[in-house]
Amino acid sequence: MAWSNQSMVTEFILQGLSSSWELQIFYFLFFSIVYAATVLGNLLIVFTVVSEPHLHSPMYFLLGNLSLTDMSLASFATPKMIADFLSENKAISFKGCITQIFFLHLLGGAEIVLLISTFDRCVAICKPLHYSTIMSRECVGLVALSWTVGICHAMSQLAFTVNLDFCGPNEVDSFFCDLPLVIKLSCVDTYILGAFMISTSGMIALVCFILLVISYTIILVTVWQRSSGGSSKALSTCSAHFTVVTLYFGPCIFIYVWPFTNFPVDKVLSLFYSIFTPLLNPVIYTLRNKDVKDCMRKLSSRIFKSSKTDHTP
Repeated sequence: MAWSNQSMVTEFILQGLSSSWELQIFYFLFFSIVYAATVLGNLLIVFTVVSEPHLHSPMYFLLGNLSLTDMSLASFATPKMIADFLSENKAISFKGCITQIFFLHLLGGAEIVLLISTFDRCVAICKPLHYSTIMSRECVGLVALSWTVGICHAMSQLAFTVNLDFCGPNEVDSFFCDLPLVIKLSCVDTYILGAFMISTSGMIALVCFILLVISYTIILVTVWQRSSGGSSKALSTCSAHFTVVTLYFGPCIFIYVWPFTNFPVDKVLSLFYSIFTPLLNPVIYTLRNKDVKDCMRKLSSRIFKSSKTDHTP
């Protein structure tokens, strides 16, 4: 990548969530807890899925990868945001800013594919007898596709951004380098790049969200036709999943479909897909699952017994 086209700007200033010192102290404590819970929750799920043979199935393979992606997505900007709450200098280098943009779109693209992979749930409900056979072949391909989409999406966003000239203002009105905000600081006309962002980010998120709604509708209709008793449970599960998906896709659609307009609520919406969704995903998708909770209890019991044996003289 051409890092040399930085012109006069060598760093950006992140304005953060608030200029109030009292609020920044509160945010520091609150987001430190949220980030720790996000990392530990997702790490626990990945460790449980890997170490428990009972969970070596296509569904949990996908959920484990989702947790890994969530943990990474929560880490691309949150640690710096937390550190900035206690710092007067909220600067980030040009390279650091471009790196944040790259990982946001890499992980965001992968997350979108994993979230819309209701294919496994459709197969489980519509073709339950063939689920293992079909998904054993497809689950690795879905994960590979998610990272391929993420890499291609991130590279396409940076292909033009790294060559922009920044010679004027360098204040980014957010807690991380978000592409729509950064390109506005360029000295050149960014209308074409903004239109490209609409087609590759906003519209992709919108189309994927519509496909997700259609897939959940198929699931619910299938369950309702087959069993009136099981439809309430399916509705409860799908509602919880759909809530998390909406919290992720909604802000992405709002921010990237209108990249030329900066709304005051954009910073709040960015919190949902970068911090809160990675925290909710393990709770909604995995920790409510009886098999996962049973395996976690067995794993913790084995660890406790092992540590107790090690300390026994």
